[in-house]
Amino acid sequence: MFAFVAARLHYTVANGSSQRIHFPKGGPYDERLGYSRLPDFMRQLQGAGYQVTAQARASYPFLVLSSLGVSPAYPEKDQAGLEILDRTAAPLYTARHPENIYPEFASIPPVVVNTLLFIENRGMLDPEYPNHNPAIEWGRLANAGLDFTLHKIYPPHPVTGGSTLPTQLQKIRHSPGGRTDSPAEKLRQILSASLSTYRDGSQTTEAQRRVIRDYINSIPLAATSHQGEILGLGDGLTAWYGANFDHVNQLLWTREANLDSTQMRARAQAYRQVLSLLLALKEPSQSLVRNPDMLFTRTDRYLHALAANGLISPRLRDLALAQHTPLAAHLTPAPPPDFVEAKATGRIRARLVSALALKDSYALDRLDLRVSTTLDGAVQGSVTQFLRGLMDSQEAEKAGLIQNRLLATGDPRQVIYSFALYERSGGANLLRVQTDNFNQPLNINEGTKLQLGSTAKLRTLITYLEIIEQLHHSYGGMTPSQLQSVAVLPGDRLTQWAITYLSADTAPSLETMLQAALDRTYSGTPDEAFFTGGGLHYFGNFELSEDLQILTVREGFRQSVNLVFVRLMRDIEAYYRYRVPGASPSVLTDSHHPDRHAYLARFADQEGSVFLSRFYAKYQGQSPDQALETLLKGIPPAPVRLSVIYRSVRPDADLDAFSAFLEAHVPAALKNQDATSLYKKYSAEQFNLADRGYLAHVHPLELWLLRYREQHPQASLQEVLAQSHDARQEVYAWLFHTRYPEAQNKRIRIVFERDAFREIWKGWKRLGYRFDSLVPSYATAIGVSGDTPKALAELAGILINGGVRYPSVTIQELNFGRATPVETVLSRVPVQGERILSPVIAALVRQEMVGVVEHGTGRRALNAFVLPDGNILPVGGKTGTGDNRFKVFAPGGRLTDQRAVNRTAAFVFIIGDRFFGTVTAFVPGKNAAGYEFTSALAVQIFRDLAPRLLPLVAKNQSDASCQVPTAATCQPVANSRTAH
Repeated sequence: MFAFVAARLHYTVANGSSQRIHFPKGGPYDERLGYSRLPDFMRQLQGAGYQVTAQARASYPFLVLSSLGVSPAYPEKDQAGLEILDRTAAPLYTARHPENIYPEFASIPPVVVNTLLFIENRGMLDPEYPNHNPAIEWGRLANAGLDFTLHKIYPPHPVTGGSTLPTQLQKIRHSPGGRTDSPAEKLRQILSASLSTYRDGSQTTEAQRRVIRDYINSIPLAATSHQGEILGLGDGLTAWYGANFDHVNQLLWTREANLDSTQMRARAQAYRQVLSLLLALKEPSQSLVRNPDMLFTRTDRYLHALAANGLISPRLRDLALAQHTPLAAHLTPAPPPDFVEAKATGRIRARLVSALALKDSYALDRLDLRVSTTLDGAVQGSVTQFLRGLMDSQEAEKAGLIQNRLLATGDPRQVIYSFALYERSGGANLLRVQTDNFNQPLNINEGTKLQLGSTAKLRTLITYLEIIEQLHHSYGGMTPSQLQSVAVLPGDRLTQWAITYLSADTAPSLETMLQAALDRTYSGTPDEAFFTGGGLHYFGNFELSEDLQILTVREGFRQSVNLVFVRLMRDIEAYYRYRVPGASPSVLTDSHHPDRHAYLARFADQEGSVFLSRFYAKYQGQSPDQALETLLKGIPPAPVRLSVIYRSVRPDADLDAFSAFLEAHVPAALKNQDATSLYKKYSAEQFNLADRGYLAHVHPLELWLLRYREQHPQASLQEVLAQSHDARQEVYAWLFHTRYPEAQNKRIRIVFERDAFREIWKGWKRLGYRFDSLVPSYATAIGVSGDTPKALAELAGILINGGVRYPSVTIQELNFGRATPVETVLSRVPVQGERILSPVIAALVRQEMVGVVEHGTGRRALNAFVLPDGNILPVGGKTGTGDNRFKVFAPGGRLTDQRAVNRTAAFVFIIGDRFFGTVTAFVPGKNAAGYEFTSALAVQIFRDLAPRLLPLVAKNQSDASCQVPTAATCQPVANSRTAH
């Protein structure tokens, strides 16, 4: 009967979502492998843009029995775990749990099998009964039933188990909590085990062997703190005895006659360890953790019984009795984790933990899940190896970095390199390579905010061209007389240029006008001072020869001339300045304008918030006494100053505390001063906050903050800013009443500039900029606002896709429960691209990026990719150098101190019309002071990587794929040596 029913329990996997699938309720096995949580996983992944593309379909008898709680009869996995595959299905990451198993019954030493059967199920593997159902032993079941009944009547009566190996296997895998809590649960175990036994027909010898193997591989043992759950005899030997599984098996397979005395003692020790773990299954935590002496005694007893029944030799018994290997959770010393090799897969695992709402990667690694990714494992490994090698001086020299003075100074071991490569395909940007040589979990490509220098000119150029596009749309259809009547806002040079240009040309196309805009000229001189970012600033160029030139925007972009883009950003800011809702030039010209007060209040609020944020960071983590002493450092110990400070910070302190404070800090000066009079004269009620700051020569808000922290020592920055609104307005009260309107105008212009940069930020944000604001300074055009390599790569993807943003994809497919009745495959749902830029601007900017490589700062990348047929793939890009230092200036502009913050070199690139990405070199912290490299280093790294990338880049290239809508075309290489 069981064979008849089992033959009708089957399933297939077909495309699409299935209505004939049943997910188990949640035994330990089903929970660990994720089978019981699959409905939740599907919902979460469908919300993240995936859909079920294939799923198991069970037969109706299968579904009926499953719905009744009978576990499905199918080949269950002894070993499973997370697999991450690359685009060719080659493994990138594999987690197997348990790690040590017997792959087949024949691999188990007979002495282990015989010992297990003696302990648990002596009626199995009897050749006289080939059709025997090992799930049921009637006498054993009857005794267990009688004991259970007596236990209900008289609770102290012990309950003996009626489980056979097959039913125990069902219990530890599929029963809730791995326990038998009712007669109905026992019946379910028996039915499930019986169906599984007869899955392949009425003869059960092979099925019994399979059960023995599965049981030995699956026994749950007590967890350890550093490994978590321990399953199976193999992992148990390693975890609880520190034994080598292969060595144990070798000893137990070898005949005793072939072992010398030392080997025989080792065999006895190995056998005792195996026996103790098989005995520990009944109460693993009690036996292995709380009371190991009990297990030791029970093991001795079984050694005698096993020898008496002829299952082991007296010699083995005696030697095993003499062994006493202490139980301990063994931690095998592991090498330090290699974060470099696992950087890409670590990122994927982190995303999966989040997408599946798991607690941690421990749970993820135990799922029966195969993940197909877009990564190219071979190229990823090759690039990683190269970047890692550059930390060695000899390899860096071999790559030409030292002798070409690209890395002439500094220790190569301190330079962090990162690389990312994407391929556009099928409406998505597929991540092919992402790696760095930073041996820490931080992902340099995504998890950092770096000042990547002149790569910001790429975003600035796009912002500029979008403004010209808006102006063409607004005024391109007007007649010359209509254009003459257009009112141009003060300082708006871009609108003035557009009107002049359109007046001189009859209906120019957008592309023609954009090309003309690229030919507008700016001076490279550094002699001009710029009021921006709240102060007066000077900027310099990288090359002194650029200081004397007048350059077009196009030339400034290709040669990365700073002053051209600083002046261009000034014009961009001026364009937006009065286009912000509510902004008007009359606010500055009319001293009685009703909006002046609001702008001044905004300035006070914003400027005060900046100061408070700095002060909060200065005192963070300090006690009130420590904060007060920190404030006093650098302040001349004058009685008046210190009196004002103390009475402001601790206004409720009594005279004795005040006197003790002054005595500790200005004892000599107090001889001529009366502490009582100082206490009364400088109480907080006598002066407003601004006056107290003036008397103490301390910023008033710093005094306010220390007072607030005295009352609220755990206050967050958000709380401080929320509670300080009135104080900020009070400190700047002078500004509202000054007799000098120019002082007010200066502050209003600062607010105007901040508002304008908020408008610029909106455009950058649309183009993938990751952060919530820009530094309101013209220096944003040359990188002061920072960026991430990934965001730059995303921008390159928008350009290479003709102005359309497609999603970046790493995980293509997730296959849960492969070759099981719950198999479910989810694949990424194709999405419609979002147009971000006009195709005209996208094509034009790509052309200028190619110009950077052909005629500008990226020339090292020229002809880097030569296809097998001799054609050259055009390369475009934008370079950037970040030499970031914190500088302190004295009055008059004299530099008094400076320290390096970091140094960066970046190259954002496009290759042909399919590939794009970034290369970054980065030295963090004070070590950056010892380096002088520029963006040429990043470009050279890109060129050095070209041979490693070529197999991927050249794959399936056709003549058509070489064509890009730029001035660059695919050209054959006449001389390969010259080309390289």
